[in-house]
Amino acid sequence: MPKESVKESGYRKNFSLIVTFIGLISVLFILSLFLAFNFSKKKIEGDFVSAKTNVLEESIKPYNDFFLNKLPEISYYNGYLDSTTAAKFVDTILLKYPFVKKVVFFDAEVRNARYEENGLNVGNFSVGMKSVYQFGTYIPEDSVKIFGTNSIASNTTLENFNELALKLYTFVHKLDTSRVPSQEDLFSNFSNIRPNRIDYFNIPRFEDLKVYKQMINTKLPSEPVYQQDMLSFELDPLKIKIKNNRPLLYQSVRIEPVTYDPLETSSEYVTGEITLGGPFSAYKLYFISAKSFIKKEIFSYFFPIAALILLFYGLLLLVAFLIYRNLNINHKMFKLQYDFITNLTHEFKTPVLSVIKIAGNNIKSAASISEREQKLYGKILDEEADKLNGLMNKLLAFTQIENKAVKLNEDRVNITEFIESTIDVHQLKHPDFKLSYEVTDFTHFTTDPVLLGSLFDNLLENAYKYSQPDKKQMHITARLIKDKIVLRFKDAGIGIPASEINNIFKKFYRIQNQYNQAGSVGLGLAFCKELVNFMKGEISVRSVVNKGTEFKIVLPFNQ
Repeated sequence: MPKESVKESGYRKNFSLIVTFIGLISVLFILSLFLAFNFSKKKIEGDFVSAKTNVLEESIKPYNDFFLNKLPEISYYNGYLDSTTAAKFVDTILLKYPFVKKVVFFDAEVRNARYEENGLNVGNFSVGMKSVYQFGTYIPEDSVKIFGTNSIASNTTLENFNELALKLYTFVHKLDTSRVPSQEDLFSNFSNIRPNRIDYFNIPRFEDLKVYKQMINTKLPSEPVYQQDMLSFELDPLKIKIKNNRPLLYQSVRIEPVTYDPLETSSEYVTGEITLGGPFSAYKLYFISAKSFIKKEIFSYFFPIAALILLFYGLLLLVAFLIYRNLNINHKMFKLQYDFITNLTHEFKTPVLSVIKIAGNNIKSAASISEREQKLYGKILDEEADKLNGLMNKLLAFTQIENKAVKLNEDRVNITEFIESTIDVHQLKHPDFKLSYEVTDFTHFTTDPVLLGSLFDNLLENAYKYSQPDKKQMHITARLIKDKIVLRFKDAGIGIPASEINNIFKKFYRIQNQYNQAGSVGLGLAFCKELVNFMKGEISVRSVVNKGTEFKIVLPFNQ
């Protein structure tokens, strides 16, 4: 297979592999986005169900504080609340807990004598009301006394009181006086939770409970009397402040009766509910969001995941690009090495080794050699050996300079004499080579004359080789510009295509044209660039096809 076909085949193979790889990761990318969106959708839909509990907990925190912390404060008074103290206590509750609508204060007592009408009488044990006061949002500033001496309590008031009083009696009747009851037992038996209402007795000391126990079983001679105050709290669940801690998930949260029949039953809405519990068990938190509203939350959760997937996809694309580039670089390096070996072999064999072999065969096969033939063959062998030696020296010098294995041997050079000497050598070698020069603003500078000579020789040989027979010419200029030596080598050769300008200084690279068919290892200009870099200078080129080429070299001016 020809070299160009091998090259194109390699590119097509590499390109196909990379396209296949990109296709696979693109399918995985799309699949990952699809799965990520479904995951986000299920996650948000799951949150819509599970996050209701968090909203409920945040919303009823004030009630929990009221029930667990504020109510037990009644017991601190040990049953010695009066209407004034009760009014102050209730005021703090009404201000802090807006869901408490009304409070009824029962100034009650436990005694070993019967209450005829306004209390609970069980045997010798009686719990009765002395007076009842009502406080609330819709009541004037002063407390309102709704029951007192010489009056009869309403049936509702008496029922509420007797219900908790009976609970108190039952607890005391079953009380084991040999051990102290737990706080949970006391709290549950001295309070009564009903829809939208909580009744609470102050909790007596354990010693007082023992006396209550004796009252039930025995008629005590002293007929003791104990203060046993009770407060009844009427609650309004609609005054609970809802704390929607997921506003991007729940478009609307409100309190509705358990029997509430929602009107938003279309497929455009998502709804949910959770019962408040306790005294508010007849009510629920009702959640509603439009599906378009939920979709915004789904996308806000999905986009960061999609960004991570996209970043990973971008990294894979970058890896694919780097692999493709490295494959191509390796392919090019292989071609360069293949061309180098081919051209180097050709350079040795044609014409150098061929000429040597022909000369050797002629000497071997000749019966006798004249003096003229001996000199001719000797000259041929000597010249071809010099060519081989020059090629090997160039390779060796290139390698040494490239690896900084040689040192710059600086010497003072007369630039005019140096250029004239170089021109003389090349015109002697190529009589048809027209060379001219111009030196401006300086005569001497310090450099390595051997390396400078190699630089001149390579550029002059290139100009001669790549020029048409009637245009083999070059003009050299040397100028001093701002402490820099600027050398220009301008020929009238075939020129260099613009697409090849960036390649000509690459090692082993050869431009394919009619002047390069005899074989070249592609080291000339690469060698020049290494020489200039080693001499701490710069080299550049301008060229127009079929018009000529100009190489510009800038070297430091050392006197």
